[in-house]
Amino acid sequence: MEAVAHLNRVGDELIEVHNPVSREVIGTVPNLRHEAVEQAVRRARTAQAEWAVVPVKERSQIIKRFANLMIAQQQPIIDIIQRETGKAYAVAYGEVMVVVLYADFYSRHAPRWLKPDKRPSVFSILYNVKVYHHPYGVVGNIAPWNYPLLLSGIDMIPALLAGNAVVVKPSEITPFSIMEMARVLGEAGLPDNVFQVVTGNGETGAALVNHVDYIMFTGSTATGRKIAIQAAERLIPCSLELGSNNPMIVLKDANINKAAAGALRGCIENTGQACVSTQRVIVEAPIYDSFLKAIEKWYKKIKIGSESSFDFHMSSLTNQREFDRTLRHTRDALDKGARLLMGSKPIPEKGPLFLEPVIITDARPDMEVMQEETFGPMIAIIKAKDADEAVQIANSTQYGLAASVWSKNKQNAETVATRLEFGTVNINTLFMEFGAPTADMAGWKNSGIGARNGKQGLMKYTQPQSIIRDNFPYPSLTAYTSLLKRLFELSRKIKRLAP
Repeated sequence: MEAVAHLNRVGDELIEVHNPVSREVIGTVPNLRHEAVEQAVRRARTAQAEWAVVPVKERSQIIKRFANLMIAQQQPIIDIIQRETGKAYAVAYGEVMVVVLYADFYSRHAPRWLKPDKRPSVFSILYNVKVYHHPYGVVGNIAPWNYPLLLSGIDMIPALLAGNAVVVKPSEITPFSIMEMARVLGEAGLPDNVFQVVTGNGETGAALVNHVDYIMFTGSTATGRKIAIQAAERLIPCSLELGSNNPMIVLKDANINKAAAGALRGCIENTGQACVSTQRVIVEAPIYDSFLKAIEKWYKKIKIGSESSFDFHMSSLTNQREFDRTLRHTRDALDKGARLLMGSKPIPEKGPLFLEPVIITDARPDMEVMQEETFGPMIAIIKAKDADEAVQIANSTQYGLAASVWSKNKQNAETVATRLEFGTVNINTLFMEFGAPTADMAGWKNSGIGARNGKQGLMKYTQPQSIIRDNFPYPSLTAYTSLLKRLFELSRKIKRLAP
């Protein structure tokens, strides 16, 4: 299977890919330009015409084989993810497992969900309505570097099952994970050119938007706005998962020990480089001091390292930009009156981008950490006088991706959750939006457009076509209109009698 578009094109500028822990060059990829991207999409369009007529059950069988192969070959895939991201072994393992989870989920449900739907009409005796679900054609996927396999795979799988071809532009920082997935798809039996990878920088991504029929982007809000404008100019649909500044509300009746452990997990998962990472922890006043003591206790248990072992909770950041931004947000908060509770020191003996998790208290709304996305291992702990103030603080951001509420009273927690302006809210846990593919995941406000997961995570890659069949046997203008009038009046009477 030719998965990577012209990987060895002579004369292309090459991009070096570095291991963030050792700084060694682990490989190079071409910085493909507009012509190469256009050719890849053209090949995809030709391949898609044949792929679309393959029965959905057969497409599902290929994705099931892909899932089984990912399990069988997980170790070399995890190694590649670790080498190009520097993330902890457990997080790299999690990427593979989540992709397998989604492959299993969508391959099981796609044959039923993609069947033509029979729909009722106002006059069901006279009209039959059936809705078909057609693929868009070629779906472009611009994937991020923080979860290079997971955040491409969970959208790629439903797009393929819907009958689309997919062209992925991975981050130039982490291109090899998605190339490995392309290889496994080919081994599973996916036809040539149905899935391709085009490598390069932002110009490569812009070229992709210019040619595909649908674009899925995961990344920053600033870049997402540019892609939305570009897609709008072409009148193609787009789905965008963008920036975040996620709150965690700890109510006064919460299990303090569990909530403190959860707050640290929300801080250090993937070294804070997750769209659903916790950044603000809002604690009701009666338990605030006890919560800080519990945080200090759990902080001492954190193990930091890049070794291939489940024993380590956190590893290196992936690039210098996030390392510098975390320290900048820390300095800004301290300059404006925050108190450093723990952390913030680099750990150069482990690697150039290792950093202690940063925990600050006494945060104020004008601090960068309270308004912007840090994307590093940092949380700000804020005291709230009550649940109402906690909700107000949580909602005081331009973002609305993910949040959590912690309380022993689950009904009260759910009530608080519904008041939060965030697309996903966990109760007494974190990150389960990626462990529950049935749960719709949508960003509110500046955190995105569209959604992934659930049935709509598949159906968004289809466009509906309604077929309406007339069963009226007589070709008469007046009789036809008269009959419709009588049927309409009758239906109104029936609805009044039996609403």
